[in-house]
Amino acid sequence: MDEKAGGVTVYGLKACDTCRAAVKALAAAGHDVALGDVRAEPLSEAQLARFLGAFGDALVNRRSTTWRGLSEAERARPPEALLADHPALMKRPVIEAGGALHLGWDAGVKGALGL
Repeated sequence: MDEKAGGVTVYGLKACDTCRAAVKALAAAGHDVALGDVRAEPLSEAQLARFLGAFGDALVNRRSTTWRGLSEAERARPPEALLADHPALMKRPVIEAGGALHLGWDAGVKGALGL
């Protein structure tokens, strides 16, 4: 699977160990990789809608420190509002390769990306 033409974008946080591991592994496999730091450059409404359309509620990381710091009222808000206000709540990484979206960095995602 050669993504050099379109490249691969890893959406996450530059300080996230999992995101850095994904970028490193994809680059080592010969992919042209870009890291989109969602805290430094928040997702557009269209990107957020696309990610939510692909992954639904799974896009919200309910095991994060950020989630644990939210009030019950905040947690009850719609996912798009939560993620717009708290980009670090996004489960990471979201990987866009060849027009397809992948969530996380597990064996299934690595296999789908040819790693």
